[in-house]
Amino acid sequence: MAIFRPFKALRPPKNIADKVAAKPYDVINTQEARKEAEGNPYSLLHITRSEIDLPVGTDEHDPRVYEKAKENFLKFIENKWLIPDNEAYFYIYAQTMWGKTQYGIVGCASIDDYFNNVIKKHELTRKDKEEDRMKHVRVTNANVEPVFFAYKSLPELDNLIFSYAKEHEPIYDFTANDGVGHHFWVINEKEINEKIQKLFAEMPALYVADGHHRTAAAALVGKEKREQHPNYTGDEEFNYFMAVAFPDNQLTIIDYNRVVKDLNGLSKDEFLQKLSEFFDIENKGTEEYKPNKLHNFSMYLGGNWYSLTAKKGTYNDNDPIGVLDVTILSDLVLNNLLGIKDLRTDKRIDFVGGIRGLDELKRRVDSGEMTVAFALYPVSMKQLMDIADSGNIMPPKTTWFEPKLRSGLSIHLLD
Repeated sequence: MAIFRPFKALRPPKNIADKVAAKPYDVINTQEARKEAEGNPYSLLHITRSEIDLPVGTDEHDPRVYEKAKENFLKFIENKWLIPDNEAYFYIYAQTMWGKTQYGIVGCASIDDYFNNVIKKHELTRKDKEEDRMKHVRVTNANVEPVFFAYKSLPELDNLIFSYAKEHEPIYDFTANDGVGHHFWVINEKEINEKIQKLFAEMPALYVADGHHRTAAAALVGKEKREQHPNYTGDEEFNYFMAVAFPDNQLTIIDYNRVVKDLNGLSKDEFLQKLSEFFDIENKGTEEYKPNKLHNFSMYLGGNWYSLTAKKGTYNDNDPIGVLDVTILSDLVLNNLLGIKDLRTDKRIDFVGGIRGLDELKRRVDSGEMTVAFALYPVSMKQLMDIADSGNIMPPKTTWFEPKLRSGLSIHLLD
């Protein structure tokens, strides 16, 4: 059964919360972070992307970057830009995008649940990325950014959270510069906190939706701290890490698309000919085409959009991995025709979140940087959970959740 408990969050004062809140470290590069935090000393990017406060060109993995993160973190606390709560609470973090609001519960998950697979994963992690986040957790001694969890919707819990939010004023309530609304409540009623903890304890599993590297890093640092404190009781904060858990039926996964540098020595006509063995192809001309169902793909090549529909027999509907459109595209096109064997390491392919739109795919190809682009139909939450439950792993770059959590509204200290 899932362990999810309240904690004493480190939080910004109400008057600067919107200035502290920042995009997650992994959806923004150094240059973007530098620009985003310009003129804003309160931005959490000074902690999560601390290379912005070092000379331009400093490698983001340079030891000075982690030291700067620690220095800035301590400065935020000293300046009272981050203040600890006196009691352990659950918190509600709701986000509004495209006219829809999703309500998440901020709490702490157990590292034991991570290692015992009560917390289900659907992606492999890379050791270098794990180590990067572990260094950040070690130097700050905190989970500075939350992990994004999903749970199978539980009406009693969902209604409790929704009712609390409706009956109380949020402590933070602002719209970020990308148009997404962020609303945050402190649940300071003991009985409700106890009820929430009890309802989570009835759940057989929690699911990592977004943030597999942060999850792994938090769990592994917790394990390290246990080794440093052999007499630990299990109640210490380092046995837990911060997450925001949302019901699955409120979440939106959008498309995660691919762009490829070349056709692996094939001409455009040869490539289309080979594609026709596996797909029914329809030339849509210059008008943008978005996939409208599973196993239907959009391709942009040579100034034209194409609809590609995988032919029967080219995929296995009974295989939870084989039925995914990312698998079909990888097996039939990227690997078979374009010679891209490893999506994680091949420099000829790049990935574009659907939030950037089909325009971005067209731009990357028209600029000459890339030769062909593929847009996919989004994975469903059911597919994600079925795969996680079966113990399987999704191919890389399969899911893109929107909206992204803003970091900085709550931080979990490990001591």
